[in-house]
Amino acid sequence: RMIGHLISGVEKIIRSLFPSGKTGERIGGGLLVVIVVAVSIAVPGGILYLAYHISFYLGLAVESFMCYQILATKSLKVESDRVYREIQTGDIARARKAVSMIVGRDTQNLTIEGVTKAAVETVAENTSDGVIAPLFYMVIGGALLGFGYKAVNTMDSMVGYKNEKYLHFGRAAAKLDDVMNFLPARISALLMVGTAFISGKSYNGKQAWRIWRRDNRKHASPNSAQTESVCAGALGIQLAGDASYFGKVVKKPYIGDPTRAVEPEDIRRTNRLMNRTAWICEILCLGILIAVAV
Repeated sequence: RMIGHLISGVEKIIRSLFPSGKTGERIGGGLLVVIVVAVSIAVPGGILYLAYHISFYLGLAVESFMCYQILATKSLKVESDRVYREIQTGDIARARKAVSMIVGRDTQNLTIEGVTKAAVETVAENTSDGVIAPLFYMVIGGALLGFGYKAVNTMDSMVGYKNEKYLHFGRAAAKLDDVMNFLPARISALLMVGTAFISGKSYNGKQAWRIWRRDNRKHASPNSAQTESVCAGALGIQLAGDASYFGKVVKKPYIGDPTRAVEPEDIRRTNRLMNRTAWICEILCLGILIAVAV
């Protein structure tokens, strides 16, 4: 949230200093990326320097807390479970409002199936962006690189839109996010496929692998369809398709096969798949760190 406030504040200042238009907005957007990433690394870096200077164990405790804050596993589950509960009450207006808190698309006209699909897609996509990718960067560079990644990912979610306001200004953030997520997204997909194989009758590992291989490029982003396609295959449902953003319908290909209809329980199934994938990734990360230390 603090990074989000930083992005909003810096954006206002930059827009007041740089002229509107393609060139000015692209330069301003690039400057936004540099400032936000630098501050997002420098502030926790200063705190960690002081903590480790006082005591190694204090530094370890502070950095552990920072790493916990970077991961979004719990918040994804809490927010998507809220959508599930509102659907169960039968109040479509409240369900739409709940899902609007975790998706970027317009939600005011979504059906129950549309609300469910939106929640499932968000949890599936953010299994990479909010869980596996941060772990990947924290293994490499601890909390500091984790915060650097989080800054880029948050900027993409706030300014990385292809609309009139952000088409040029958000280009640098969106492209850098694509680069930083390229490898983690594919690692996430493979981990999720493996998780589907060992997660019981509710998930189809073979189908998850097949749909991932077929549909992992069916998205404007080179990364977003990676875990979405695995999830669609594992659950035997069809995701994606056309969606409305800022009042404009965006054409999107479908991901997965409609083996059965999407149902509210798929939200919880996706949450379980995310949690199990996260645990497997954490175990692998710990194994890597222990092997390096030894």
